[in-house]
Amino acid sequence: MNTFKLVFAGVYMLMFLACGGGNTSKLFDMQLEGNKTKFQQNQTVTVNLKNKQNKTIEKVTYYLNDEELSVTNNSLKLVTPKLGNLTLKAKVDYEGVTEEVSKKIKVLAPKGPEVYTYEILSEFPHDPKAFTQGLEFHNDTLYESTGQKGKSSLRKVDYKSGKVLKKIALEDTFFAEGLTVMRGKIYQLTWQSGTGFIYDLKSFEKIGSFQYNQSKEGWGLCNDGEKLYKSDGTEKIWFLNPQTLAEEGYIETVTNKSIFNRTNELEYVDGKIYANVWQKESMMIIDAQSGAIEGVVNFGGLKGKVTQVENLDVLNGVAYHPERKTFFVTGKHWDKLFEVKIKKK
Repeated sequence: MNTFKLVFAGVYMLMFLACGGGNTSKLFDMQLEGNKTKFQQNQTVTVNLKNKQNKTIEKVTYYLNDEELSVTNNSLKLVTPKLGNLTLKAKVDYEGVTEEVSKKIKVLAPKGPEVYTYEILSEFPHDPKAFTQGLEFHNDTLYESTGQKGKSSLRKVDYKSGKVLKKIALEDTFFAEGLTVMRGKIYQLTWQSGTGFIYDLKSFEKIGSFQYNQSKEGWGLCNDGEKLYKSDGTEKIWFLNPQTLAEEGYIETVTNKSIFNRTNELEYVDGKIYANVWQKESMMIIDAQSGAIEGVVNFGGLKGKVTQVENLDVLNGVAYHPERKTFFVTGKHWDKLFEVKIKKK
């Protein structure tokens, strides 16, 4: 990139930041109360449209991510099914012409997450050589994805004994990540290769692959029976079409104070996504529609209950057993798989 392009890019970025991350207009300016850019879901906000050249305004319509908002006495309610980074837009009809002005805002959860703890119900053996990246039950059988280049695998496991019933080793160039089971297929992510794999559930044979698009990396994976949810190391959890594996939108994980970007291994249960927090002994409970982090489970002390080997790593791996209605958790190089009950602290 030459010097002129660098200077131009810098000036453009300064202009973008100065206007609050939206499009500007020589005729109109949208001003929010207190010049704030962070709000809570369903919060009522005062908005003022500055008419710079005294044009005759016929109508102003406000939208939040293209969903029309109702306005009463210059106040609008930030009603939105999805939280995070959104665009507030004013469509101004004046003198037979239409112009738009917008601002980038953050809409956060209406309340803070509740705090949960855990109770250990049972302990089962787990392969300490497994660098656990994905974990999921199907018909009382545990399916596991293990990572690291040269050691990555897909496994079918008898969780009661810890015995590996079937195993496929990935090529040494791949670092396996999350997995999920849906409609007779196993879907497995890799980390930075931009590639996912599809296996037949019964035969364990690889039957296909897919490429990532906007989600640059593969972290966690789960499903709700209709679509796949994929984390990528950012604040986004993507929706994937199970037929085409195309990304068809996303949610952003948020608290009542900020947007959070440490979502790792995923599990879907009854409209909620349970997600390991990267590099932490905790798990988030996320509303799968809005992205609101409604709860945080503190798994402190669990790592100390496994054999303390030199290569022992962090908590990672969460699976829900639908018949037992309990969660199973483990970690990277842990020699135990824990069946736990999650309860409010």
